[in-house]
Amino acid sequence: MDRFKSTKIAGILGIIGNIFLLVIKALVGFVSNSQAMIADSVNSASDIFASLMTFIGNKIASKPGDEDHNFGHGKSEYIFSLLISISMVLISIKLLIDAINSLVLKNELTYSIFLILVCVITIVIKLSLFIYTNRLNKKFNNILLKANSKDHFNDCIVTSFTLISIILASKGIYWFDSVVGIGIAIWIFYTGIKIFIESYNVLMDISIDEHTKDIILDLVHNYKEIKKIENLYSTPSRL
Repeated sequence: MDRFKSTKIAGILGIIGNIFLLVIKALVGFVSNSQAMIADSVNSASDIFASLMTFIGNKIASKPGDEDHNFGHGKSEYIFSLLISISMVLISIKLLIDAINSLVLKNELTYSIFLILVCVITIVIKLSLFIYTNRLNKKFNNILLKANSKDHFNDCIVTSFTLISIILASKGIYWFDSVVGIGIAIWIFYTGIKIFIESYNVLMDISIDEHTKDIILDLVHNYKEIKKIENLYSTPSRL
């Protein structure tokens, strides 16, 4: 299976899985008034967008070079991963505001066994998607797959904390639910910024780091035929 076909399948699986998780999380979250579960459901909504961007970006990137794009359309992967990162940052800010308000107002959730069940289902699905996309990313070194695999892994961690907050709520410790909501928001923000910087650097053709540059120069100096090096221009590999 080639790079583009694999990424396409990963995108489709991500869309299907996240739509299912969004529906069950939103239903249970709003019924129980759990800020952590509501934040988790919004996170699933952003995951649907991320998977959709993966699907579209991959479709464009798979097109061969033409008269207007001599080097192909590979950079579209980074353009769409940039869009994914921006959506993550915007959503995280909204989640952070809602969670803080809930903490200040001391809102309490209504404990339900369905909250725990949704968390377990989410962890199983997301862990499976992470293993699948991470394996493909290691094989093809595709930033869209990398962004998606990170997103799936983050969701496993996020939902694990949601599960802890629900268990504590069953013991009467309600404030931790809002704290987890805040933590989820900060985590999504941090991940979004990291993906944004990585995508931006590639799109702007940033030079390789000094350490790599020194290694290249050392190798070049081994050739006595090369008398002088005026400049070294470089961009990171996108293969």
